[in-house]
Amino acid sequence: MSKGPKVGEKKKFNLPHVFIILFCIMIICAIATYIIPAGTFDYMENDSGRQVAIAGSWHPVDDATPVGPFRLFELVYEGMVNAADISFLVFITYCSVTFIIKSGAFEGAVGALLKIFKGNSSLITIPIFLIAIGMGSSTVGMFEEWLPFIPVFAAIYTGMGYDALTGLMVIAFGAGMGYSGAIMNPFTVGVAQGIAEVPYMSGMGYRLICHAVMVIIASIFIIMYASKVKADPENSYVYGIEGLVRKEGEEIDHHVEFKLSHKLILLDLLAAIVIVVIGVMKWGWYFSQICAVFLIMAIIAAIIMRWNLQKVGDLLVSGFMEATTAAMMIGIARGVKLVLTEGGIIDTVVNGMATPLSHMPLAISAICMLIVQTILNFFIPSGSGQAAVSMPIMAPLADVLGMNRDIAVLAYQFGDGLSNIIWPTAFAAVVSGLARVPLEKYWKLAFKLFGLLVVAQAVLIAVAVAINFGG
Repeated sequence: MSKGPKVGEKKKFNLPHVFIILFCIMIICAIATYIIPAGTFDYMENDSGRQVAIAGSWHPVDDATPVGPFRLFELVYEGMVNAADISFLVFITYCSVTFIIKSGAFEGAVGALLKIFKGNSSLITIPIFLIAIGMGSSTVGMFEEWLPFIPVFAAIYTGMGYDALTGLMVIAFGAGMGYSGAIMNPFTVGVAQGIAEVPYMSGMGYRLICHAVMVIIASIFIIMYASKVKADPENSYVYGIEGLVRKEGEEIDHHVEFKLSHKLILLDLLAAIVIVVIGVMKWGWYFSQICAVFLIMAIIAAIIMRWNLQKVGDLLVSGFMEATTAAMMIGIARGVKLVLTEGGIIDTVVNGMATPLSHMPLAISAICMLIVQTILNFFIPSGSGQAAVSMPIMAPLADVLGMNRDIAVLAYQFGDGLSNIIWPTAFAAVVSGLARVPLEKYWKLAFKLFGLLVVAQAVLIAVAVAINFGG
């Protein structure tokens, strides 16, 4: 028989499931269609053929159509249908990447690197792994897939003379920065650019620079911390906690065989990424061609691993099941946009946000977008869901403010990716728990690096405005 809460014991507050949050947002937006006056901007066609709002042209409309209760539920279905292209991109690409992950190629590559770098040279593994993990997140959207590596890296870096927190920081920030500086992550950049109606992977070069800047900052920060711990274990933030800091003479040797099949799998992945990049930039490929390349990549991986048809079918089922939540979130969140659009208030909301921002320098307005996206990720800790909720507002807001939509996507990207490893509603408690590091100890170090990186992101956003990024 379960026991109830003790007298005087406070109940722990947990945010509702993201589906509940999104549907509540739909309800709030539907109610808002009865309160907020309907209005619209005048629109014009820009050089790329896209209809954009004309700043200062907002005016009220008489034929307002508030969204009623029954219509609200209809729009849940219509939102899913409307977002089908992006949802199926998530389904197919996620499922295909599952084949690469299940092959064990990443584990083999990690083991091979750790056999090469030992002793004092082990510090070089920090930037190497930050880059490698970041590229996996930046290109094929790996995040949760890195979680099993956390206890392994915590033990490895403890054995090399550092501490568990060093290994945790490498995995967590490697993945977070990969999402923040993603060049072609289909689950975040792909979704956000699809909603913002900008070409897939546009601005890839500048985002790669942004990723590199963040990796350099994080590498220096973590190396400095790790060096202090190696010089004196008492400098460790987890000093005194059994098993999290090295003991004298303790050494952990991590041996994972890097097989020929692993090397071929990684070549398969690299080839797919290169082909997609070339296809998008040279031949104007979009979702159908990208999905085709990923499916072919998965089939080649299955052939390399000599998996039978039953194994292939099981992996397909597993991949589709794991992608379901993200794909459905996109559909429900699209319903939010439909409610705002049908109620005629989306332009009114954009105008309300644009009015105070229009009195600020453009760079400050863009940095405000970054702040909003970072805060929003606390409540919607899903990259796809956050893009679906925020981009219908942020993209036209960028038009009204006179900045390129790519900058709005960049602000979303920065705000979503990095805060995933900081907010308790996202992965902070998960990553710290896997490394057996107390959350407050992780936050004590992680928030310092997070602050440095957010400042860097603000500067990079300002530079993006100055160079007319995406123009």
